[in-house]
Amino acid sequence: MPQVPQTFLDALAVRTWCGLALRALGRDREEIDAINVYPVADGDTGTNLYLTVESAAAAVEAVFAGYEAGSAAAGKPSLADAVRAMAHGALIGARGNSGTILAQLLRGMAQVLAEGEPPHTDAAGLRLALRHASDSARQAVAHPVEGTVLSVASAAADAAGGTGGDCGTVARAAHQGACAALAATPGQLAVLERAGVVDAGGRGLVTVLSALVETLTGERPGTFATAPSTATASPSTATATVGPTGGGGCPETAGGDGPAFEVIYLLEAPDAAVDRLRERLDALGDSLVVVGGDGLWNVHVHVDDAGAAVEAGVEAGRPHRIRITHFGAGDAHTRGADRPARDRAERAVVAVVPGEGLAGLYAEAGATTVLARPGEPPASGELVEAVRRAHAREVVLLPNDPDLRHTAAAAAEQVRSEGVRVALIPTRSAVQGIAALAVHEPDRRFDEDVVSMTSAAGATRHAEVAVAERQSWTMAGICQAGDVLGLIDGDVAVIGADVTATAETVLDRMLAAGGELVTLVLGDEAPEGIAEHLRTRVRERYLAVDTVVYRGGRQGALLLIGVE
Repeated sequence: MPQVPQTFLDALAVRTWCGLALRALGRDREEIDAINVYPVADGDTGTNLYLTVESAAAAVEAVFAGYEAGSAAAGKPSLADAVRAMAHGALIGARGNSGTILAQLLRGMAQVLAEGEPPHTDAAGLRLALRHASDSARQAVAHPVEGTVLSVASAAADAAGGTGGDCGTVARAAHQGACAALAATPGQLAVLERAGVVDAGGRGLVTVLSALVETLTGERPGTFATAPSTATASPSTATATVGPTGGGGCPETAGGDGPAFEVIYLLEAPDAAVDRLRERLDALGDSLVVVGGDGLWNVHVHVDDAGAAVEAGVEAGRPHRIRITHFGAGDAHTRGADRPARDRAERAVVAVVPGEGLAGLYAEAGATTVLARPGEPPASGELVEAVRRAHAREVVLLPNDPDLRHTAAAAAEQVRSEGVRVALIPTRSAVQGIAALAVHEPDRRFDEDVVSMTSAAGATRHAEVAVAERQSWTMAGICQAGDVLGLIDGDVAVIGADVTATAETVLDRMLAAGGELVTLVLGDEAPEGIAEHLRTRVRERYLAVDTVVYRGGRQGALLLIGVE
């Protein structure tokens, strides 16, 4: 069914564009992954672009959902609302070199389209947005290289700037210019020419621009065709060989002689500190891309000393969502084209965890983790990627959150279609996941292991202590913003004014039904001394009950409690 065209770009068009781009990248992901030799032959450019756009699309949907849940007087999102959400979602969800650059392209567009809070933009506004997107992406890359997604973005902006007509006409011109530039990339980069391929990041951008054309005209342009030999540069019929390529704008590291680690993190820091950070990271490695602004940045770099790269971020501000990939290990980035395939493990556990401290705990126990920041739940694609990263024939998936049940189920279905045996244990809290992981035995039969882990999780009651953000009705009565809430098995059971006193009441209610082990997971903002206070209370009041304490980091709740 053809897409209903939009003659201008407004909030609804942005929503449609994100949805169409996500579906298109879903179709093209494997093809783009397969063409991956630059800047690192790691086979994940398509996946990284998909995850980046998935995060952008989710942020836009959240804006629309917020308006739909409000009063009729709230109206509909403006273009500024939508593009800001798109840019922010892409920034926090950016993955890999290509995803980070795409996030900056979207941010560059948003900076133009959000000016003056317009209800929509015309062709002139779209041309200006594409130009600013290309320029800002180049500025974000420490050492821009031609023959990459940067060249494709520049060509799209140039072609758009040289045409008249409505927004649909501008989008068509940008897409055609991008196709021609993509076909020319093998002649610009020796590594692409040797492989006889086009740039994967540029190929992904063509897909995203194709979705924009479909949004604004109702017609999907022809796909970028593949051919068995050389590329041609006709703007409307550009074809190129598809084989392994990369998708960045940075010095080549594809031959296996480059840095050993990819380091990515979100960073909260002022602009001046980021300028110094760029200089330091540039001296440490290559493929440096720093995107963002207004205090929030996404940092991507390839280095030999991963610790120094993270340390530099700590000196600049507060890094989080830290992700370190060892290229040689064939881990999160699969493997380079000339590296031997890593043997599949027999069994692995993949778990969603709410804080950095628990991520470390789960990782020490052998689990592959997906970090869920407060208010930023992982998407199904991120869980799929984690299962692939675990590289096992059998996988136990622990969502550790009731709201992630459907997301985890969708991820499980997708990886089952790839031949992986997956069992989803419906853990509702990280403390239930800890209990399941404690009885995990990889050498046991898969079904037996799953039954044992499910039983351990189900036998663990879970609670949390948090601060109310707004007035609301609860099962324990009406709470006000700032009240301390004690939730047992997901329902508010206690409303108090003091964190420690509320935690005591929650713990007493849970242990009234019996128990042998109490697990306490402290958030960064939990009161000093609360763990020792609760541990002493358990020791003095409940004989033969042990207590273990973990540091969870920034996990949203002040305290997580498990009772087994």
